[in-house]
Amino acid sequence: MTTRKRTTARKSKGQSNSFKQFLKVLGPGLITGASDDDPSGIATYSMAGASLGYATLWMALITFPLMAAVQFICAKIGLVSGMGLAGIMRRNYSRGIVYAAVFALVLANTINAAADIQAVAAGINLLVPISITLLIAPIAALILIVQILGSYRLIAKIFRWLTLSLLAYIGAAFLAKPDWNDVLRGTLVPTLKLDSDFLSMLVAILGTTISPYLFFWQASQEVDEQKACGRKHLWQRQGATKTELKYAAWDVNTGMLLSNVVMYFIILATAATLHKSGATQIDTATQAAETLRPVAGQGAYVLMALGLIGTGILAIPILTGSAAYSVAEVLGWKCGLDEKPAAAKEFYLVMTVCTLGALAINFFGVNPMKALFWTAVINGFLSPPLLIVVMFIANNRKVMGNRVNGTALNFLGWSTTVVMIVAAVVLVWTWTR
Repeated sequence: MTTRKRTTARKSKGQSNSFKQFLKVLGPGLITGASDDDPSGIATYSMAGASLGYATLWMALITFPLMAAVQFICAKIGLVSGMGLAGIMRRNYSRGIVYAAVFALVLANTINAAADIQAVAAGINLLVPISITLLIAPIAALILIVQILGSYRLIAKIFRWLTLSLLAYIGAAFLAKPDWNDVLRGTLVPTLKLDSDFLSMLVAILGTTISPYLFFWQASQEVDEQKACGRKHLWQRQGATKTELKYAAWDVNTGMLLSNVVMYFIILATAATLHKSGATQIDTATQAAETLRPVAGQGAYVLMALGLIGTGILAIPILTGSAAYSVAEVLGWKCGLDEKPAAAKEFYLVMTVCTLGALAINFFGVNPMKALFWTAVINGFLSPPLLIVVMFIANNRKVMGNRVNGTALNFLGWSTTVVMIVAAVVLVWTWTR
């Protein structure tokens, strides 16, 4: 295997393990974790807090090791193989199955991007009295222009700064002045009710937290990180050192921890305010921010609005980008955010079509929030088979060499797979009640 460091910025083995060096390690994992808290996720967590109070806070503790394990496995696959997840699937599995999975992913991502575009526009509208309808097209156009014309390094830097917007939700939670005894009880004592409403919410939290698009994005971004360091050919990227995998683990664990901390504080903030005041029916993240103002004050309202804008701008290009990566890798097209548009026309075309599709959903009378329900359904049934494939790849010595999963990663990875299968079964059960 080739001996190398993860990126040029991370060539600091001889330096002390300082906080500055740690920050240099952060990249794809941090961005992936932050993108998981997109407006549709924020809406789900807000609904959980508003309708069930502190009863689902314990989910943040349960989901962290599961999602961290899965995302690290995906990062490791990208690092060791030098290829994105869809490309490896194309080489090792039935084309029909792979095409069906990628089609479902593209459809779900496009719907999700549509809802997130509208959420960003609504977030701006909360702060500035500009029509949401007038904002939708400029937001989509600006994001698409940056994706097509910006370099990978520029885009990655923008993404890293946008992760700071997640801190707004933590601030909003403290401004909500929760009852910390109730918070501690909801965090450490799991609540489980065998009624369809409660189980549906647990499934929704799992579905929005462990999403299929994150698997593809994580692996593809690890490949892009290597390409940005000059490893343009597959043979240059294959293999990974222990140091590279250690850096990847730091990166991924930090990103997933941030994601779950934000999830925790969104549930906490809405439980402390909306649930306590009796506003238990929340349908969107924007509605949660609006309802928060009279019970938690202007400060919490502004923070929630800013967080909504930042997370949406971060998530939209990741949704359309992961769709473009998956299609390009399956069809063998050149892809990557560091590629010039002329050299990767098909990749950027797919990204553009997904963005235009998201715009169409907003302009042709399709309710994005209802559409998100079907996104959750698609993801709920797509996650289990994808996780099975990911686990098979991670234990395939032809792909991973001596970097196949160890016992701990296999335990966590297969546990996540079982949990998502059970979630899909519970989802079907709730429909039949």
